[in-house]
Amino acid sequence: MADLTLDIARKILDAAFVKAGELKLKPLVVTILDARGVLKLAAAQDGTSLMRAEIAHGKAYGALAMGMGSRALFQRAQEQAYFIDAVNTMAKGALVPVPGGVLIMDGTTLLGAVGVSGDTSDNDEACAVAGIQAAGLKANAG
Repeated sequence: MADLTLDIARKILDAAFVKAGELKLKPLVVTILDARGVLKLAAAQDGTSLMRAEIAHGKAYGALAMGMGSRALFQRAQEQAYFIDAVNTMAKGALVPVPGGVLIMDGTTLLGAVGVSGDTSDNDEACAVAGIQAAGLKANAG
């Protein structure tokens, strides 16, 4: 598999929402970007708050931009706040360095990233990972 297809993105999205239902989470937004950072698919459950789509996108975008899951970005922000702040300034504020942005891997090939927002960052990440794994791919949360 060389590309993230729409069918695969739909599997990831559906499975992420199933996981959210199992965990009885708050309404989520799931955003899926391909390896180029181009939007492949995004959806919001009923009742999400206003900025959730932007936050989900920022988690996925940050993971792709830095080549690591957003959990690693979160850790790096704690250790090197000036560096992450500088990178985010260069990215015009598009990075959201908290858990919930997960790289989609097929073996060692990067296919894209999933960003989830709406509940706690740990729960957001769990849904992203579940979606990726349900599609038969490897999740790199950082």
